Amino acid sequence: MKPKLKSFLLVGATCLLPLQAFAEQVKIGVPSWTGAQAIAHVLGEVVTSRIGGTVEYVPGNNATIFQAMDQGKGDIDVHPDVWLPNQESFTKKYVDEAGTVTLSSNPYEGNQGFCVSKDFAKANNITDIADLGRPDVAAKMDSDGNGKGEMWIGAPGWASANVNEVKVRDYGLLDFVEPIRAEEAVKTARIKDSIAKGEGYAFYCYTPHAVWYMFDIEMLTEPTYDPAKYVMIQPSDDPDWYNKSNVASKDALKQVQIAWSNSLVERSPAIAEFFQKFQLTSDDVSSLAYEISAKDRDPAEVAKDWVAANSARVDAMLGL
Repeated sequence: MKPKLKSFLLVGATCLLPLQAFAEQVKIGVPSWTGAQAIAHVLGEVVTSRIGGTVEYVPGNNATIFQAMDQGKGDIDVHPDVWLPNQESFTKKYVDEAGTVTLSSNPYEGNQGFCVSKDFAKANNITDIADLGRPDVAAKMDSDGNGKGEMWIGAPGWASANVNEVKVRDYGLLDFVEPIRAEEAVKTARIKDSIAKGEGYAFYCYTPHAVWYMFDIEMLTEPTYDPAKYVMIQPSDDPDWYNKSNVASKDALKQVQIAWSNSLVERSPAIAEFFQKFQLTSDDVSSLAYEISAKDRDPAEVAKDWVAANSARVDAMLGL
């Protein structure tokens, strides 16, 4: 009896191995901005609660996430919030040329520019980006007394921050405005503080984003988008990117989507199929980001609530 029992247990254990080996799993890259964090956790919640897979969240910047997806080893499988053409240097390299990464076909629309509070704009007749170069306006944005007004242009590692740094130069603002890179939480705190104190402050802003729910702000006008005046080279393409770039017009409207490693199709086909059908709207992302930023809620909890409240939409993404 003992040999038979031992054989039975060995066969049973062997039968379990394929299920464990082929369990759907994914590692989701999480960039620093709130919208990306929100989308990452919505993806993860659907994978765990509806597909029955396992998820690991991996913080990283654009370069790190794309490089890992390109390698296809499962270190990072998906980028949750690819802004195009901001991150076009990465998609050209890994999607178009290497063919190791896939973009979803259901983007939402993004818009970006520079904002100030409505009160500051009204009090100082500020409507256009050029107004930030007026000495009287710049002086009211100078909180550290160095003679220049501070303007947040984005966080370290953001492709958009590089664009904005070139824009500040090419809009002729460098004599009056100091471009600041810092984490997004620093910007949010500074907006709140400047409004409370009645001070001036300008900052990079975009939709979708929680900031539109949090503060009474407005986006400044810029010269109409002109491809001839929008030549942007990212640091990943050329170390002399700053000198070789020329950006003197507003950005075109953005197409924002997710991207994933092609190796995921073989390793976790159900997850890859879901990613292909995944779709959120700009309002969805703004609302999710607001819950995380303004209400200081856990992104995982916010995502869980959203998935539960949008069961029919999630079913459609899963092909049910």
